[in-house]
Amino acid sequence: MKAIDNKELILALEELEKEKGIKKEYVLESIETALVTAYKRNFDALENVKVDIDQTTGATHIYSIKEVMENANDEVTEISVKEAQKINKSLKIGDTVEVEIVPKDFGRIAAQTAKQVIVQKLREVERDLTFNEYSERKGEIVSGIIQKADKNIVVVDLGRIEGIMLSKEQVPTEKYKVNDKIKAYIVDVERGLKGAPQVMISRSHPDFVRKLLEFEIPEIYEGLIEIKSVSRDAGSRSKVAVYSPDPNIDPVGSCVGAKGVRIQNVINELHGEKIDVIEWDKDPSVYIAAALLPAQILAVDIQENEKFAEVIVPDNQLSLAIGKAGQNARLAAKLTNWKIDIKSESQFREILAAKQEITEN
Repeated sequence: MKAIDNKELILALEELEKEKGIKKEYVLESIETALVTAYKRNFDALENVKVDIDQTTGATHIYSIKEVMENANDEVTEISVKEAQKINKSLKIGDTVEVEIVPKDFGRIAAQTAKQVIVQKLREVERDLTFNEYSERKGEIVSGIIQKADKNIVVVDLGRIEGIMLSKEQVPTEKYKVNDKIKAYIVDVERGLKGAPQVMISRSHPDFVRKLLEFEIPEIYEGLIEIKSVSRDAGSRSKVAVYSPDPNIDPVGSCVGAKGVRIQNVINELHGEKIDVIEWDKDPSVYIAAALLPAQILAVDIQENEKFAEVIVPDNQLSLAIGKAGQNARLAAKLTNWKIDIKSESQFREILAAKQEITEN
């Protein structure tokens, strides 16, 4: 039987492989599978069919797979041994044989199906390219236009793809409005429905502050100053620990800038969020004391094994050291990764007196 001619299909797929890198064999295999489905759907066919497309000429052959029987009781799925041996003399009862068929008007259906598959494969390739591109940009800052905004989700047009900012990644004090331009930090890139890439973005992530500082402060970008740690209460306050191995560089001063101009650019992007920049130190007691700024510290007693620090502050500095709702102490603990217990000088003296009394008794 005459096969369906598809030479143009092969030429198109070869061009597609050159331009997009989509393997011709991969697309042909998908077209064959789709043609089987199309045949069964358009012709209400119940038989088991197979489609073969010649990878050189594009000639398309459709076969009905039948079982060889003594007598064919079901012509859809069976063929008599007598008829089967007309195709191949070696066939015997129990074998299967591929009987070529050319359904009426199937050439048009084949062309439509091939087009649909090619379009689908192109979309898949575009999705994969976009996924790979943004996967490599994970941890970067992107800009876009807000397309949708509510308390549960903010959708941002990033150009070729949408960024998704869930409620947990939003800053409670910020108001997001449609058509506003926004910057955000790429937290992750995921596969959504039908494999479509989803860029998960955040404005509340601590590393958003880190990346903004890298952008604003050349010494950080160039590696002269290192950001050791960031802790953040998004929308309210952040603490950033910085360090430079070069004794001639003041890491805190470089980050703050003359009259605070450098850090102010970051604060403006964060809509007024306060940023405490402190100098990291390898000595935990010095580091913890700095982390609790702006409070004055009298002493820091550390227990290395438990990563626990007892901090003594003047009586008039206790509330400042702890901070509103415990914020200052909490951010300092996150920044240093130490458990911190803060006591006033009076409280500490009372504890010492009580211990001494117990010892004397």
